[in-house]
Amino acid sequence: MYQSFNPAIAHDFMSKSVRALPAWEPMRIATTRLFGLDIVKASRRDMAEELVGRAIHARRTQVAFINAHCINTAANDRAYRRALGGADLLLPDGSGLRAAARMAGTDFGENLNGTDLFPLICEQAARKGAKLYLLGGVPGVATKAGLNMIRRFPGLQIVGAQHGYFERHDTARVLRDINASGADMLFVGFGVPLQECWLADHGASLDTPVQLAVGGLFDYYSGRIPRAPENVRAMGCEWVWRLAQEPKRLARRYVLGNAVFLARAAAHAFTQRSGWNPVAAIKRAGDFLAVLLGLLILAPVFAAIALAIKLEDGGPVFFSQTRIGAGGKPFRVWKFRSMVTDAERVRKELEAHSERDGVCFKMRRDPRITRIGAMLRRTSLDELPQLFNVLGGEMSLVGPRPALPQEVAAYWDRALQRLDAKPGITCVWQVSGRAEIPFAEQVEMDIDYVERHGPLRDVSLLARTIPAVLTGRGAY
Repeated sequence: MYQSFNPAIAHDFMSKSVRALPAWEPMRIATTRLFGLDIVKASRRDMAEELVGRAIHARRTQVAFINAHCINTAANDRAYRRALGGADLLLPDGSGLRAAARMAGTDFGENLNGTDLFPLICEQAARKGAKLYLLGGVPGVATKAGLNMIRRFPGLQIVGAQHGYFERHDTARVLRDINASGADMLFVGFGVPLQECWLADHGASLDTPVQLAVGGLFDYYSGRIPRAPENVRAMGCEWVWRLAQEPKRLARRYVLGNAVFLARAAAHAFTQRSGWNPVAAIKRAGDFLAVLLGLLILAPVFAAIALAIKLEDGGPVFFSQTRIGAGGKPFRVWKFRSMVTDAERVRKELEAHSERDGVCFKMRRDPRITRIGAMLRRTSLDELPQLFNVLGGEMSLVGPRPALPQEVAAYWDRALQRLDAKPGITCVWQVSGRAEIPFAEQVEMDIDYVERHGPLRDVSLLARTIPAVLTGRGAY
């Protein structure tokens, strides 16, 4: 019987008994790369069994569902993109993604939308003893959905339900209630992108192993909103039914949103099939022409800097170093030498004094920097020789800064996304405070650029680089 959950009873029960776990082998997850995301390919029944298996064997998993609206939202919402990047499984939802996959000539599995998957999960959970918690919807909807599923699947344990209209200051209470319930699976139905961002922020505080962002699922299983007939769903037109049910709320999402999504899908398909990326081609042409012009204008500056470096200590004018470029490919980056000639040997003695958090070494008063070098660094003129790297195609004018091999070796999984774009001379954090910005935040800024770069944004960042260089903020 569906009832309120008593944490004291649950704790006493769990402390006195150990659940006998059925045999389970995790499935090998196949994926399709679509819109830069790894979308799961599987059957609904296999995925339901996999998720319940992960739940009762305490294998932590965050699940998000991806449809056309999600792709449109991710293009403009940095926090949502970050949340999707942190999810363990991205499941395809809706005919839009299938159409995009066909346009791109990509394999695609079953439609794994949460509404169809939910009863299969409940069936498996009832058989294997997994406990569910439902969070979201207007007051009463999650509770009613739970009651309906318990009637449908005898033995199903829904150990808690909470509406999604709680105040922010109630979040700690909600988290405590979920943890006290002993739930193995949490279904969060706040809508995109709020539910994914909520799980990204709070999922680590939850004891629940499997956490799913499920949108309006509770509305359907509570009976609040009727689902489209089977034949309408089979034709991939459930969105038309939903639009008819809630035209005022969903008109923008489906009428305008579907047109925008199809345009995105066409551009993605063109890139996938032709191997030619028009955005990358425009960027490369712009880099090449701008650098040629820049080298002509800056030739006297190059000569003056080279002479000043040579006169100071007689050492080499240029300094080259191995850095990691796009796709993890190493290359030699060029700079005007700003340090003493044995700087790499001295660095080992100074690494304990680094003033940068994370994997990068930085000191405000680095004793290895020469007098001329300090001026070059303060004005960023030491970076000018990288224009030759841009000319050679190893770098771009705008892109994530190229990292040292030892820095890349220390990257966490998400940080590796910096390598998905060609490195550049300037980017977002270079015009936002440079070394004053914590390394983890620099990583997020670079990933945001990788996911949303384009010619107009590049022009904007180049324009912002000029005042950033003149002020010298964060340059050391």
